[in-house]
Amino acid sequence: MKTRFNMYQVNPEAYQAMLGLEKYTAGTTIDKKLKELIKIRASQLNSCAFCIDMHTRDAREMGETEQRIYALNAWRETPYFSDEERAVLALTESITLVAETHVPDEVFEEMQRFFTDKQISEIIMQIVTINAWNRIGVSTRLMPK
Repeated sequence: MKTRFNMYQVNPEAYQAMLGLEKYTAGTTIDKKLKELIKIRASQLNSCAFCIDMHTRDAREMGETEQRIYALNAWRETPYFSDEERAVLALTESITLVAETHVPDEVFEEMQRFFTDKQISEIIMQIVTINAWNRIGVSTRLMPK
């Protein structure tokens, strides 16, 4: 498989718009390691090899453990994640698979146990942003480096 085209080269304006979202999410109050867990889990669900590669490397650089990275796709079945992280991972899956899940009330209510509405809005924007990047990566067949 090879990359179909580079979005930055073909449509720099669109790419810059995506970078605007990325800049916003980088400046939110959400823990950086938690952001990487969101990015990895959504990328796993979307089968975006480029983003999985990038964000597992980024997570490792931030001190995330191999054990948690490897177990992320089975997070419900492990003791490695906190209740707050579990709430975020459930929301990540629900939003990523929104056509199937419709983001159930119980998933949102679990988030409210741990986060303010502002924090939830920041987490939602992180999930939306990585899903957009995943769709660019998958549709253009962006290859891991």
